[in-house]
Amino acid sequence: MNPSDSPYVALRYRNFRLLWLGQLVSVTGSMMQTAAILWHVSLLAPAGQKGLALGMVGLVRVLPIVGFSMVSGVVADVYDRRRVMLISQSLMTVLAVLLGSLAHAGVHSLLPVYLLAGLTSSAGAFDGPARQALVPNLVARAQLPNAISLNTIMFQVAAVLGPSLGGIVIAAAGVAWAYWANAISFLFVIGALVLMRDVPATEGTKGVSPARVSWSAALDGLRFVFAQPLIRSSMLLDFFATFFSSATALLPIFAQDVLGIGAGGYGWLYAAPSVGALLASTAMVRLVDAIHRHGAVLLWSVAAYGAATVAFGCSRSFGLMFACLAMVGASDTINMVLRGVLRQLETPDHLRGRMTGVNMVFFNGGPQLGELEAGLVANWLGAPFSVVSGGIGCLLATGWVAWRTPALRGYRRKSQ
Repeated sequence: MNPSDSPYVALRYRNFRLLWLGQLVSVTGSMMQTAAILWHVSLLAPAGQKGLALGMVGLVRVLPIVGFSMVSGVVADVYDRRRVMLISQSLMTVLAVLLGSLAHAGVHSLLPVYLLAGLTSSAGAFDGPARQALVPNLVARAQLPNAISLNTIMFQVAAVLGPSLGGIVIAAAGVAWAYWANAISFLFVIGALVLMRDVPATEGTKGVSPARVSWSAALDGLRFVFAQPLIRSSMLLDFFATFFSSATALLPIFAQDVLGIGAGGYGWLYAAPSVGALLASTAMVRLVDAIHRHGAVLLWSVAAYGAATVAFGCSRSFGLMFACLAMVGASDTINMVLRGVLRQLETPDHLRGRMTGVNMVFFNGGPQLGELEAGLVANWLGAPFSVVSGGIGCLLATGWVAWRTPALRGYRRKSQ
């Protein structure tokens, strides 16, 4: 077999391989912490306010993303993306240590948990654009779809391991150790970044003064995104779909009150979407170049995402819920890979950070605001109703985007 035809060809690039392996460990820790925060909040929430308290986690995470996404995209286009990641990863390490110390001390207030979760999201708002914009500088353009697919596999493997290990750690040693394990995991990405050699300079870093970090530069990225119908519609689709289908935030309620399965069962239920996503991402490594009708496959996969969410909300058995959540993860992965390829290939390098910054508002804002919406509805009408109505909302939003954007419906893969 020709080496360029290998489904793992992007891993032949040393710098990408270092980043991929470092992120595998780090994202596992981050997913463990994400699950731990929800469990921690559910334990501290006042009686009768659990849904609202869990929904607030999404709000405190999304506000920094909205606030910093524009400037963080410019930072990723102006400064060395590797150094930006080193700073943001180091900050998130410190914050994870503080979360662990807070839990270990037995603090019963939700406010410091929300504060540290918001600060972590602030650091992540700068890390995301730098990390995603760095990847095209680590592999050849022809191998970029493969790199994106491999990154999706990495993320989904970590998303399976993280919550599962988190449930085990929480049950065996307490929530503080889940936070501390995440702090250790950040050191692997930091080490990978330090070990990289000969990373090509991006177009935005060649002879460009830091004075380019300005509101005008940020608006350039915003104008670019909204002038591109395919990029714009894919972001809107992502936002509305995840806003309405945010069942993950309510999993502690399903685990504790509906199924009664405890922390260990919660960890596996939380990991279920990633089990399906891992299977789908493994297939997408080989199939991404064979899919020609990218737009149609993208839209149908989001519709499947909404339908599986409805089915989850209607189920009352662990096995059926696990299967529905696995389908949620599989369908989400298919459209995630296709969206990632489309955006990276359609965006010039000097705007990739800003494009990613704008996308963060949609990609993270949808599910985080959706968590708040899901928590409010669950508090008033119950968790099952919240999930089912959200899945229906996802289906309606998908139909609206498909109707309004013929270019996306007819979009086909371009030859490299």
